[in-house]
Amino acid sequence: MNVAIRYAAGSDIGCSRENNEDSGYAGARLIAVADGMGGYAGGEVASSTVIGSLRSLDADTPLDDLVDSLGRAVSEANEKLRIVREERPDLSRMGTTLTAMLWSGPSVALAHIGDSRGYLLRDGELFQITQDHTMDQLLNAEAEQSGGAPADPAEASRLSHVLYRVLDGRDDREPDLRLREGRLGDRYLLCSDGLSGVVDAQTIYEVLSAEADPGRAVQRLIELAREGGGPDNITGVIADVVEAEHIGEPEPPITVGAAAQTQT
Repeated sequence: MNVAIRYAAGSDIGCSRENNEDSGYAGARLIAVADGMGGYAGGEVASSTVIGSLRSLDADTPLDDLVDSLGRAVSEANEKLRIVREERPDLSRMGTTLTAMLWSGPSVALAHIGDSRGYLLRDGELFQITQDHTMDQLLNAEAEQSGGAPADPAEASRLSHVLYRVLDGRDDREPDLRLREGRLGDRYLLCSDGLSGVVDAQTIYEVLSAEADPGRAVQRLIELAREGGGPDNITGVIADVVEAEHIGEPEPPITVGAAAQTQT
């Protein structure tokens, strides 16, 4: 199947933050969202460093090396964070989430670490295709495996923003990695929790279903997150799986958020 992706990306500082620590990228082969953290400047540096490192992946990659290529690129990005932390002790607390997809025809490698999210709209249904690496999710998963009681709701709420896996330059920061198969008509959304934490899944579904243009869909989701209070930075990337013949001339890649301010 000769397919390609039609993509769009957007990022907004939100209503409460002084700077944008999110970064996003959308290109013909690669889409990615990173949500930085670590105090003023730290989050910006972390997310933009990772997105800047991954941009070189936006090229043809052999199918049999798709997952490994993405995994190596994430490891290299994490190593760059380690170097930055050593050179900048003031950034020792910085880190970033990452959700990225690397395409080769209909096949796509997915890498995920942290609590940014990936969604798939397929055949009129919305699926979350990533699992949040938050402490509440971890405790509930452990309870389910052991047959114990789930976490207390109040405790789960408190832990819902505590991440146990991020990219921060330290060892053993491995993302979830897997290979997926796209279908014509699929629509993928990658977003920071500034979007998914404010706009509920039903509303995300309604916007993705109703708005055919990916750029307008991204902007509408950002508007809704701001209308919901915009307590955090808001970033979204959409990729639609279409027949390659319908793309026409390749669009230039899009970089948004902190990475857009630092790219050369």
